[in-house]
Amino acid sequence: MKKLPYILSLLVLLSAFFSTPSVQAQDRKGWSPQAKGAVIGGLGGAAAGAIINKRNRPVGGIVGGVAGGAIGYGVGKHIDNKQKERARIAAANRAAAAREAEYRRAIARANASKKSNAASAQATAMPVNSLVASNAASSAAYLPNDAYGNAAHPYGTSEYRRKSW
Repeated sequence: MKKLPYILSLLVLLSAFFSTPSVQAQDRKGWSPQAKGAVIGGLGGAAAGAIINKRNRPVGGIVGGVAGGAIGYGVGKHIDNKQKERARIAAANRAAAAREAEYRRAIARANASKKSNAASAQATAMPVNSLVASNAASSAAYLPNDAYGNAAHPYGTSEYRRKSW
């Protein structure tokens, strides 16, 4: 007679478990570093507090657990901040690489148009007028670098030049 409530509750539990429609699993995020640190620190602190306080182990476990959880949370927060900083630096490096690649593409386009303009200018007669020649020279904002991107040329990459200044 004493087993009847246990058997009935087991039957109700099993029927509720198997009669519910299947639910799709949601995307679960992992634990944050703060939560991991707090749990690990809390468990370690509780164990250490219970071992240290021999007269009243439950109180020692509670005090140690609270202190260990707080310290573990702080360590987890530090780890999370380091991960965010690494992600920020990686994003900045990707953005700088994209800017550098766009700059190189712009130079390549300018060199290609310069070569096509030079080829068409050689086919036509060059003007003798000094005003036209001086305007063409002043329109170029930078000095041409013919060795840009040439690996055989010393310091062929702009990386070294940028860091050497």
